[in-house]
Amino acid sequence: MNAQRRRIPLSAYFEPRARVMLALGFSSGLPFYLVGNTFALWLRDAGTSLSAIGFLSWVGIAYSLQFVWAPLLDRVPMLKVLGQRRGWLAASQVIVAVGLLAMAYVGTRHGLTALGICALVVAFASATQDIALAAWRIEIARDADELGLLTAANTMSYLVAVNLTGSVLLSVAQHWNWPLTYTLCGLGMLIGLIGTFLAEEPVQADKVTEEIEKERPLWTLRGAFDAVIGPFIAFFKAHGPLALLMLLAISLYRLPDFVRGPMSNPFYHDIGMSNDVIAFARLFVGTPAAFLGMAAGGFLWVRFGRMRALVLGGICQASGIALHALLAFHPGSAPLFLAVMAIDDFSIGLAGIMLVTYISSLTNLGYTATQYALLSSTYAWAGKVLKGFSGTAVDSLTGSFGLMHAYAMFFLGTGLIGIPATLLFIWIGALEQRKPALRQ
Repeated sequence: MNAQRRRIPLSAYFEPRARVMLALGFSSGLPFYLVGNTFALWLRDAGTSLSAIGFLSWVGIAYSLQFVWAPLLDRVPMLKVLGQRRGWLAASQVIVAVGLLAMAYVGTRHGLTALGICALVVAFASATQDIALAAWRIEIARDADELGLLTAANTMSYLVAVNLTGSVLLSVAQHWNWPLTYTLCGLGMLIGLIGTFLAEEPVQADKVTEEIEKERPLWTLRGAFDAVIGPFIAFFKAHGPLALLMLLAISLYRLPDFVRGPMSNPFYHDIGMSNDVIAFARLFVGTPAAFLGMAAGGFLWVRFGRMRALVLGGICQASGIALHALLAFHPGSAPLFLAVMAIDDFSIGLAGIMLVTYISSLTNLGYTATQYALLSSTYAWAGKVLKGFSGTAVDSLTGSFGLMHAYAMFFLGTGLIGIPATLLFIWIGALEQRKPALRQ
């Protein structure tokens, strides 16, 4: 199989579709930290308690509920003149931009409730953008090679945006203010909007959608059933008895990263790292390390196969997160901080690209948005719920062990919760080898 695959040259990233994908991926990644880790640092700078920061991280649950409204993206046009996928992309991008500008205007001076509501709007619109973009990426690809190219371009530009909001903008906030930071990001959504207008609409997928709509109109009982239940039936038919194990493994795979997320920046703050140091580490250490991790992920995927690659990614992810415990015993050590950040971001890049590629390969044409939303929600829902208690966990441990020891125990614990997913993928791999008919 591998011998038949053509090599993708570096120049392929400058082709029209790849350039558009880079713009859209950037737009997709821009809001993520702004309602997550960077948002937590803003709150900590304003003196917000760790428990409150943890609870406010629940706005990210929107990313785990994508499957609830994903059928609308498959069947209901938003801006018909742009097409099914581009219409939803444009609408969600505009709402994200308005929401970020609203967060900048409201700020912490009007209370956490108002700011939290604005963040929730951004999270829901951002999750919608992710669904539409994933469907566009999968449907516009001409073959598996182009899907790989577009997935890589999407992941790289997404990572650039995430690291920008987790690095450079921290310095902007330190030297100017947080509202200015969020205003710049709101304006930055124009990059994605331009990409949407330049993008092609996946015509073949639209034809399939139109045929389904003619046969089973959404407003009929049969059509509503097909829109909501059809993607689940198709998924379980395709993967048989392994489907439940696959969903369970996917749901646990990124659990360590999600749970530790709200506490990362507050932890860096509390061990004495300034916003400038955090920004430097993310931009000049974390970003290159993450790109290396993604490249390594692609190599491991081809060299060892998907299951072994997923297992290696899971082990690396858990180890990188657990290493944060060392920082609690050496607060203020910039060299150690940079080393841990490098290992952590490499591991997250490695695990992330593998999981995205894996779930992208499991979708069916006609249900792309809903199935991808189901799978991406599956890998996020448990972590999004549990991370809300992360601040409470650290606060409760602090009373008995002190803040630094509490942080150390927290990061060790979050690393260890990656073990079940690794074991599940080992099991799935063994079952697939025993029953070739269940393979993809």
